[in-house]
Amino acid sequence: MWSSGFRWMFLILGTVIGAGYASGREIWQFFGAESGLAILLFTIFFVIACHVVLSLSRKLQSSHFSPVLEKLVGSKISKIYNVVMVIYLFATTAVMLAGGGAALQVFSIPYWAGILIICFLLVILFVFGVNGMITVNSIIIPAIILILAFVLFRTAEISPDTLRSMAGQHHSNWPAAFTFTALNILPLVAVLSAIGKEVKTKGEILIASIGSGVILGVISLFYNQTLLIVQSKIEFFEIPLFAIIQSYPYYMIFVMTLLLWVAIYTTAASGLLGLVTRFRGSLSIPLWVICLLLLLCMLPFTAFGFSVLVAILYPLFGLVNLYLLVCILLYPITNRKNWLEEMK
Repeated sequence: MWSSGFRWMFLILGTVIGAGYASGREIWQFFGAESGLAILLFTIFFVIACHVVLSLSRKLQSSHFSPVLEKLVGSKISKIYNVVMVIYLFATTAVMLAGGGAALQVFSIPYWAGILIICFLLVILFVFGVNGMITVNSIIIPAIILILAFVLFRTAEISPDTLRSMAGQHHSNWPAAFTFTALNILPLVAVLSAIGKEVKTKGEILIASIGSGVILGVISLFYNQTLLIVQSKIEFFEIPLFAIIQSYPYYMIFVMTLLLWVAIYTTAASGLLGLVTRFRGSLSIPLWVICLLLLLCMLPFTAFGFSVLVAILYPLFGLVNLYLLVCILLYPITNRKNWLEEMK
């Protein structure tokens, strides 16, 4: 139970900790000052959302997101969300490919060469199927969390007053909890719906949901407070994380750049997992071939560049995600007669 719970936990974390989160851009955009309550609410919403989606996936024995969406939003709206989900996963994975190419330019690797490298590694990953994806996450994600936590806690030690002041601050930014959770909800539904047949016990669901929520909550809190320490410098950096580590040795900048690229890779892999499992039943070809075909279709969109794609797509999908988040949070209440049965 514990080992399986941790596997799903790292799968969830790998889906959320992408380039936007690891770089600090998402944290600073949604939180900032007076956000202690917002981060606490985000943690609670995230735990509930993961628990509901995993429980439904286990009950339905799902292998892709369609049956879970139908349960959450109804048969009519689920048809719309099926299309939205495919477009969202396709678009955000294309964004990650562009981000992977942009990140490797730091190492003097051409943009297109960087994109081809990340595509090659993604195809290799899916040669090993869904288990390959889960295994990679269970290795990579702990490393990302440990390195990120080390940087944040070390910086916090230098300015402990910023952390202590959190208790006495106002919490007017609490609505950000809804928008930040909503930003991550579609990929979570896609990825967690794909493992419904592999989730065996309620204990696994509790470990994965609570574990991932608490880890993200703690990291988000320290990340946000650490960014407040260097807030006067953030406007000069495309990546807020670099404002934190600017005084660190060069090797740390190298390590953190590599960390960002790995975070991009895991997010792209999560998006592809949602897509390939959706089309697996319709196409009698190996997963890695479906992955290759999807990547070939995505390549032309990377020509728009990373920042342009993020600026256009993320706000649009954030609005769509908000409705789905509300449906997930209210599901145990609006379907209370069936919920106890589904929990068995």
